[in-house]
Amino acid sequence: MNTAPLFRPQTTTRRKLPVPTRLLRTRFNPSFPASTSMFSESTFPRAVLVLVAISISALILYGAADSLRFNSSSSGYPFNIFPSHRYSNNSGSSNSDPKLSINDDDGGGGGGGGDGDGDDYKLEKVLKEAAMEDKTVIIATLNEAWAAPNTIIDLFLESFRTGQGTRRLLNHLVIVALDRKAYRRCMEFHAHCFALVTEGLDFHDEAYFMTPAYLEMMWRRIDLLRSVLQMGYNFVFTDADIMWFRDPFPRFYLDADFQIACDHFLGNSSDVQNRPNGGFNYVKSNNRTIEFYKFWYSSRETYPGYHDQDVLNFIKFDPFIEDLGLKMRFLDTAFFGGLCEPSKDLNLVCTMHANCCYGLDSKLHDLRIMLQDWKFFLSLPPTLKRSSSMLWRVPQNCSLNSLRRYDSSEKSDQQSLQH
Repeated sequence: MNTAPLFRPQTTTRRKLPVPTRLLRTRFNPSFPASTSMFSESTFPRAVLVLVAISISALILYGAADSLRFNSSSSGYPFNIFPSHRYSNNSGSSNSDPKLSINDDDGGGGGGGGDGDGDDYKLEKVLKEAAMEDKTVIIATLNEAWAAPNTIIDLFLESFRTGQGTRRLLNHLVIVALDRKAYRRCMEFHAHCFALVTEGLDFHDEAYFMTPAYLEMMWRRIDLLRSVLQMGYNFVFTDADIMWFRDPFPRFYLDADFQIACDHFLGNSSDVQNRPNGGFNYVKSNNRTIEFYKFWYSSRETYPGYHDQDVLNFIKFDPFIEDLGLKMRFLDTAFFGGLCEPSKDLNLVCTMHANCCYGLDSKLHDLRIMLQDWKFFLSLPPTLKRSSSMLWRVPQNCSLNSLRRYDSSEKSDQQSLQH
């Protein structure tokens, strides 16, 4: 067999063939020994090394781009929602930018900023971590104005800590922050925080009653609660200006789909003439409640300019509710009171709401007095508690008169604009 090389350096009359053809002949012709390869022994390893180097460079560039994309998304805003996992008192992270600490994980909650799993950024993960065994969560919304130190949120949490049978319920509380500062503040003191950002809207200031920002905030939470129901979670929704003095669950109706607190309770929990307050309700997840919340939210277009509570007062008479088979109950103010209609017996009260109150300063003043009254009641000997005829010292700065004045000024403004 001729073992001479395929090309002779001194030959000047060699036949030129297309490269692919010669490659195929070299690879598949068994009459050619290994030494007759198209590439010399020194050329082939260099080609392999070049290919390997290109591949490694591409992987490095891809990893850097992916890391950049992940860090920019975890900073908060281009996404509408970003949850936290676990609050930690340890601040050992070298990252001092609070925007980048949103998805930090202390190792106890799983997920966190390191795994890049998109599911970690869903509301459902936060709900799952906070849920009771029957998939029930407690949800409160919070903006910057109510999240500031020594304001609403601190009084809200203090009521859980001083209430009877309520401290453990903090483990099941999800605080939904409506702006960045509220979210960062929540991360300082609570385990289950979730940021809900509405593009083009800013909820960080106090949302005054019936202003456009107030209305949008109210309807945004109705849509959020519909999402929670669709995920299969029951919830107790509570405004943060509600003080929790006793575990409310024993006072809920077992057969109800939707039950809600009242500004004014007429004595019959099934009477649709009761005046509900959307700041506190207990809702079970099922097809009836999901369709009800969709109907409630869509009714904002039927009744433009009204907030969710007013619209509920309209649609509670709608035949659609009866067709759904929704079991709606209204909660007695003896157990679920407020400044509109205070609970009269501190031995029975579960929650007290700073409703019928206009302005953050007025709310804070009366809520502080409310907590003082509760603590004084707890300090009484058992015999005095049972026989006590003690009454709340509120409302003081909160009053229906301030609401009437505000409502009248708004109506006069609207009338002047129409004319």
